[in-house]
Amino acid sequence: AFKDSIEFEFFQSNHEGYIIDKIHEANENFDGIVINPGAFTHYSYAIADAIKSIKTKVVEVHISNIHKREEFRQKSVTASSCIGQISGFGFYSYILGVSAVLNCEVE
Repeated sequence: AFKDSIEFEFFQSNHEGYIIDKIHEANENFDGIVINPGAFTHYSYAIADAIKSIKTKVVEVHISNIHKREEFRQKSVTASSCIGQISGFGFYSYILGVSAVLNCEVE
């Protein structure tokens, strides 16, 4: 179930450093992050490390099912830093990601 009131902030950048800065800011200012790292999914250890460095819950989402795509797209270096990964449900993946942030306990 969703809370009575949810506030969202949307952020998009093609620059890895800006994404890392936003992840670090979230540690102080947000209850969770739903992130679609795009191509960074497959090679950004810097984003993976930024996610590991915060206490805020992070869920990785993808519109397409990355496991049905090209072999190099099936590997996520960022997913293991997150509480989970959701892929393949189109834009509904984002709604599932928000639900996971709100309802899943972190170990």
